[in-house]
Amino acid sequence: MATQLSLEGVTRPAGGTEERPGARRILVGTASWTDRSLLESGWYPDDVSTPAARLAYYASRLPIVEVDATYYHPPAQRTVEAWRDRTPRDFTFNVKAFSLLTNHPTRPESLYKDLRDRLGTPKRTVYLRDVGTEIAEEVWQRFLSALRPLHEAGKLGTLLFQFPPWFPIGQGNRRYILECARRCGPMRMCVEFRNHTWMEEENRAETLGFLASHDIPYVCVDMPQGHPSSIPPVLAATSDLAVVRLHGHSGKWTSKKIEERFAYLYSEAELGRWAARIRELAGRASTTHVLLNNCCGDNSQRNAERLAVLLGGSEAERAPG
Repeated sequence: MATQLSLEGVTRPAGGTEERPGARRILVGTASWTDRSLLESGWYPDDVSTPAARLAYYASRLPIVEVDATYYHPPAQRTVEAWRDRTPRDFTFNVKAFSLLTNHPTRPESLYKDLRDRLGTPKRTVYLRDVGTEIAEEVWQRFLSALRPLHEAGKLGTLLFQFPPWFPIGQGNRRYILECARRCGPMRMCVEFRNHTWMEEENRAETLGFLASHDIPYVCVDMPQGHPSSIPPVLAATSDLAVVRLHGHSGKWTSKKIEERFAYLYSEAELGRWAARIRELAGRASTTHVLLNNCCGDNSQRNAERLAVLLGGSEAERAPG
């Protein structure tokens, strides 16, 4: 499916698509519900103090959450079953892919114990290329298998594949994206880039056209600019699902401390501008996921709840109560 860029930076199928305000769904949530600074912020009432109670409370306030912990450690199936059982029937989880599968450095202790024993590596970190074909296949199979309870319950939105700054545009990397999509099926994946070459002006149409032709959602981002990992805030719909991740504009984007990297609270004016842009994007997709990743204290929760209000009840879904 060929694509074209509008003046607003939104990708549409060639020839355009008509607005479908009655069909679109916008789900607004955050990229965490358990990080330490959130637990210390007071967002959860004092009597909400267990993992089960926190997830249930979160799901009473917001209709979608992104699970980032799966980037650091593959989840156990019993954990995924608990997520399924502790949330309402129509709640949605987006799940971040395990670091090894997106060509990030991975600590051997994050691997499944039997695979770690087979690897027997003294290295501090390993990459996918280091573990060999058999172990790589096992990691893929076990990671996806653990997520089946969510998928079968209709609660798995998409798998987030956030590729690293050393993953530039090129034929080999396009092939790897397609391999990831094939492996994930029938679950679906979305793609977030952190290498600027994919979205440079001369490559932008090619990148978005490639994703659209394979029905892979492009993850639109808002993030600090001027860094090698910076991607411009282009809103694009390359599938019936659109995904937006708002990372904030911390002045310490390169800090190794998570709280400093994401220490940003969007202003009312900023949220208003994003609400207008998200409405435009949502007119080009059946469903739009908006995840606030400015996870420092309760910043992302406060911003997500306010953004849902600005988007309006007829478009942005909020959890019951």
